[in-house]
Amino acid sequence: MPRIGMETHRRKALIDATVATIHERGFGDATMAEIARRAGVSGGLAHHYFGSKAGLLNATMRFLLTDLSRETRERMAGAEGPRARISAMISASFAPTQFQPALISAWLAFYLQARTDAETRRLLRIYHRRLVSNLAHAFAALIPGERARHAAEGTAAMIDGLWLQHIFADGPPQPRNAIRRVEDYVERQIAAPSPAATNTAHKGNG
Repeated sequence: MPRIGMETHRRKALIDATVATIHERGFGDATMAEIARRAGVSGGLAHHYFGSKAGLLNATMRFLLTDLSRETRERMAGAEGPRARISAMISASFAPTQFQPALISAWLAFYLQARTDAETRRLLRIYHRRLVSNLAHAFAALIPGERARHAAEGTAAMIDGLWLQHIFADGPPQPRNAIRRVEDYVERQIAAPSPAATNTAHKGNG
């Protein structure tokens, strides 16, 4: 009879092995057998738990999304006010537990797989919609109307872009630099005059 918690341990070992293998070989060249060997389990057990390599990738993505959500909640719990909540979301995205080479490689694999796998695409959409929604809610307390939504979408795009851009960078990830660049963008969005104020100023000068 299997020991209590053994299945959970094996699933986690397979997810960790998936991340490591993707980082070393890429998702396309990785095989279930190789991932299973790295995890210390049989290939048959890996197929039993996840069904296919795509299923294992999606399970890995769900685990990483859950971990990112936990990191974000913990940081937002101590944030006072909407501007601090935006900073908490940004810092969570570039936390040391998140912004690291192996996970960056895994996220690139998610985006590539989403082109052809409906479940991967669904998971990415959930992640993106949640991030934009949380950012938009905070921005709405700082800037009016559609500007809040646009600022949220731009901030989310910067976060994702800086993650994927690191694939081409030399050296280890630089979370402080990434956070500073996103924070600078946020400050510009908050400080920008509204279209109504700009139009009023133009009329006054006319």
